[in-house]
Amino acid sequence: MAKNKSIIQDIFKIELLFWHYKFFAMRIFVLSLILLCSITSFSQATGKGKITGKVIDSESKVPIEMAIVSIFREGETKAFNGLSTDQNGAFTIDNLPTGAYKITIDFISYKEIVLNAVKVNGNNTVNLGNVSLAPSSNQLDEVKIVSKTATVQNKIDKMVYNTANDLTSQGGVATDVLKNVPMVSVDIDGNVELQGNPNIRFLINGKPSSIFGASVSDALQAIPASQIKSIEVITSPGARYDAAGTGGIINIILKESKVQGINSSINLSAGTRLENGSFNLNARKGNFGMGVYFSGNKQLNTKTKSSSDRISYNATRDSINRLYQNGVSPFTRSGYQTGINFNWSITPKDELTGTLGYNHFENNASGMTMQDQTSSLSNGTILSELISERNSTSNFRNNATDWSIGYKKTFEREDQELNVLVTSSYGKSVNNAGQQTAYENDVNPVSGLRSYNPGQDHQVEMSLDFVRPIAKGYTFEMGSKVSLENIDSNVVTDTLATDGSYLNNQGQTYGFKYKRNIYAAYFSSSFSLFNSFLVGKAGLRYERTNTTADFVGVSIPDYNTFAPSFTMQHKFGENQSIKFAYSYRIERPDYEELNPFFNISDPHNISTGNPFLKPEIGNRFELGYSKTFTNGANVYFSGYYRYNTDDIQSFTTFHSVLDVNGTNYTDVTLTQRYNIGSQTNIGASIFGSLAVADKLNIRSTIEFGERSNSTPGYKTVSGFAYRANLNLSYQFSPTMMGEIFGNFRSSQKNLQGNRPSSFFYNMAVRKQFLHKTASVGITMANPFNKYLSQRSTSYGESFHQVNVKDIPVQSFGISFNYKFGKLEFKKGESDNHGEPQEPTI
Repeated sequence: MAKNKSIIQDIFKIELLFWHYKFFAMRIFVLSLILLCSITSFSQATGKGKITGKVIDSESKVPIEMAIVSIFREGETKAFNGLSTDQNGAFTIDNLPTGAYKITIDFISYKEIVLNAVKVNGNNTVNLGNVSLAPSSNQLDEVKIVSKTATVQNKIDKMVYNTANDLTSQGGVATDVLKNVPMVSVDIDGNVELQGNPNIRFLINGKPSSIFGASVSDALQAIPASQIKSIEVITSPGARYDAAGTGGIINIILKESKVQGINSSINLSAGTRLENGSFNLNARKGNFGMGVYFSGNKQLNTKTKSSSDRISYNATRDSINRLYQNGVSPFTRSGYQTGINFNWSITPKDELTGTLGYNHFENNASGMTMQDQTSSLSNGTILSELISERNSTSNFRNNATDWSIGYKKTFEREDQELNVLVTSSYGKSVNNAGQQTAYENDVNPVSGLRSYNPGQDHQVEMSLDFVRPIAKGYTFEMGSKVSLENIDSNVVTDTLATDGSYLNNQGQTYGFKYKRNIYAAYFSSSFSLFNSFLVGKAGLRYERTNTTADFVGVSIPDYNTFAPSFTMQHKFGENQSIKFAYSYRIERPDYEELNPFFNISDPHNISTGNPFLKPEIGNRFELGYSKTFTNGANVYFSGYYRYNTDDIQSFTTFHSVLDVNGTNYTDVTLTQRYNIGSQTNIGASIFGSLAVADKLNIRSTIEFGERSNSTPGYKTVSGFAYRANLNLSYQFSPTMMGEIFGNFRSSQKNLQGNRPSSFFYNMAVRKQFLHKTASVGITMANPFNKYLSQRSTSYGESFHQVNVKDIPVQSFGISFNYKFGKLEFKKGESDNHGEPQEPTI
C-alpha cells in the first residue's frame, strides 16, 4: 500500500508540474503576442497560394523521397521554383501568386509526370493528392539533378543542413561537414560546440552508437563526408528526445536509397593529409529493399609542434620554478565502417526496418619532448637546473557493432502511428601507452611507465512511441524508453625499474565495472490555437537514472529528472515565422569523467576523474525568426539564454609534490573535473543565404555571445566570443561548380585562462561528366598556410602557463564519384524455385 501511495504521489507531482508549465507557457504566449505586434510590418504573405501533394510508387504505393518537383509559369520553359519531396513523399510549394502553372515531377528510374494548367487563386491551397510515378525499365543513361532544395532548412523543432552541394568537405570527414553547419563550431582538435556548448548528444540516423563512447572527436573523423546525407541540429529538443546534452542534439543522417532496382555509387579521394573511400550498393523491388556499404579513411602522418612554459611559485613567492617543454608529436588516424540495412513494407500500414553495422577506428601517436626545469630565487639567482628528454607512445583502437530493429504501424486515422525500436551497440577498445624520461648527464636514473587498458561497452535501448490526432490541429504523443549501459574496464600499469625491467604498479592497476540504467516516459501534445495563428508543441519527460560503479569508497545516488519543454510558432503567411522555445536538459558525467584513474602520460601534467560528480542541469530559452524571400534568399535569427547549475568543468591545481598511490611526482599540474557552480550564456546566431543571378550563392553565419562562470569561493569570469563564416559557390556551367569557404573563431576567456582563436579556409571545384553520373573534385585546405599556430594560457593561484601548438592544416586533394547500375528489375522472370533472377547490369 505504501508503495502504491508513493506512486500515486509521484503521478500527482507530475500533474502539478504539467499544469505549472502550462500556465507558464500561457504567460510566455502573452509576451510573444507583444513581440509579434512589434514586427507585423514584416508580413507580406496576403494573396499568395500554395500547391501540395504526395509522390508515391504506382505499384508498391511506397512514398518516394527526393523526387524532383519543378514549377513553371504558364508559357515559360525555365522552372522558377522547385524542391524535392521529404521522407514521406510530401511536398509544398508556397508563396504563389494567382495564375496557372505547369508542374513536372521526376525521379531516377521513373517516368516523368507533367501536370498542366494547375490554377492558383488568391490564398487558396491546391491539393494534388497522391501523384503516382510509374517505374521506367530503361537503364541509367542520364541523371538530371535539378533539385533546388535549400542547403539549410529551418523547421519548427530543428535546423537541417543538406550536404548535396557542400564541395569544400568532399573527400573529408564528418568534422569537415560540421564546420559548415550554422550554430556549430569545430576547433582545430575536432572538438565540437553547439552555440558555445560542448555538451552535445550525437546520434547516427536518430540512434545512439558506442562509437561515440570512446572518443567523439575520433569517431567524427572516422565518418567520411561522402556518406553523410544531412545533419540535423536540434537546439531545443522536445519531450520525445532524451534529456541528456545541455548543448542539444546533433543527428547525422547517412545516405540510403529507396530507388526501385539496383544502383550503386563509389567515392574515392586522395590527398596530402587525408585519404577516403566509400562504396554503396542498394537494391529494391516493390516493397522490399536492401543496402550494403563500406567506407574507410586514413589521416596520413602529421607532426604537431608544441611548447609549454610554466612558472610556479611557493607560498611566500620568494622562489620561482620554471618548467619549459618543447617537442614534436607525429600522429596518424584511420578507420572504416561497413554494414547492411533493409526496409520491408509488409503492408501499406506495416513497415519493418533493420540495420547491422561494424565500425573500427584507431590512432597512433608518439612524441619527443625536451624538458628544462629551473629553480631560482626571486632575485634571479639560479638554485638548480634539470634537463631531460621524455619519449612517449600511444596506441588506441576501438571496434563497435551496432544493430537495430524497428517496426512502424500506421492506422486508418491519418497521422496516427505506433513505433517500436530496439537498438544495441557493443564496443571493445584497447589503449596502450608508455613514456620514459632520461636525464642529462645521468643525474637521475631513467624513469617511466607503461599501461595496458582494455575495455568493453554494451548499450541496449528499447523505445515505444505512439502518436494520435485527437482533434483538428491537436495531436497527442506518448512513449517510454529503457536505456541500459554496461562498461568493463581494466588497467594494468608497470613502472620502469633501475635495472631496465618493468614492475607492476599496484596503486595504478585495477579493474572496475560501471552500469547506468535510465528509465524514461514522456507525453507531449501538438496544438493549433486561434485558427492556426499559433502552433506549438509542449511536453514533459521523466527519467530515472540508476548508476553503480565499484570505485573504492564511492556510492553514486539514484536521481529523478523532470524535463519540461515547449515550442510555439507563429507564421506570417508561408514565408515568415517567429518561434519561442524552452527546454530543460541535463548532462550526466560519463564514466571517463568519474574514473579515478590517474593519466600520467606526462608526469608534469597529470589528469584524473572525479567519482563524486553530479549531473549538470541546463535551462535554455530560444527566440527564433526566419524569413524566405521570393527570390529564394532566406535569413534565420536565433537568440538564446542558457543557465546551467552544477556546471561541469575542468579545474587545474599546481602541486610541487603530488603523491599518486605511493609515488611522488614533482612540479605537477593536476587537472580534474568539478561541479564548479553556475554558467550563464547569452548569445545569438544569424544565418543568411542569397542567390545572385542563378550562378552565385552566398551563405554566411555570424554567432556571438557572452559566457559567465560563477564559482563559490573563487571568482566570476566572463568572456565575449564570436564566430563568422562565409561560403561562396559559383555555377560555372551546368556541370561545373566552385566553392570557397572561410571560418574565423575568436578567442574565449575561460575559468582559468583562454581558448585560442583560429582561422581556416577551403577552396574546391567539381566537374561532372558522363551525363552527371560521374564527377571529379579538387579541394584545397589552407593552401597558403602550412601551420595554424594556437596560443593559449592557463593560470591558478600559484602558477601561470603559456601553451603554443603549431598544427599542420595545409592539404591538397582530389576526389572521384561515380554512380552506376540498372534501376529496375525485370518483371515476371524467375527461376525454377520461384525466386527472382539476378538483374542484368
